[in-house]
Amino acid sequence: MHDELYTDGVDEITISGTIVRVDLVSLSPTERDANNAPKKVFRQRLIFSAEAFANSIEVMQNALQGLVDAGVVKRSQPPAAEPSTGSGALGGRPLSSTISPQAPNVSRNFR
Repeated sequence: MHDELYTDGVDEITISGTIVRVDLVSLSPTERDANNAPKKVFRQRLIFSAEAFANSIEVMQNALQGLVDAGVVKRSQPPAAEPSTGSGALGGRPLSSTISPQAPNVSRNFR
C-alpha cells in the first residue's frame, strides 16, 4: 500500500536556481483566523527540478482541461479592464477557475 496525502491546496512556490519547492497546506480543524475561517497549516513540501516541475504543470493543465470539459470547474473571465494579451503560461487564459455548484463537497479554497 502507498501512503496518501490530502491537501487543500498550495500555499507557496519557491524557486531557487533550478530547484522548485511547493508547499502543500490543509485547513486546520481547530485554528481560526481573524475572519473565523480555518487557518492554513503546512503539511508537506514537494521539491522538483525545474524540468520536473515544468513537466508536472503540463500534466496538471491536461487534468484541469479534463475537469473543464466535464463541467466540474468553470474558467473565470478576465476583468474587462485587463484584456487578455494571448501570452503567458496558459496562452492568455485566466489563471483562476471556480468550482461549479454541482460539486458541493469541495473546500472553499477552490471556489
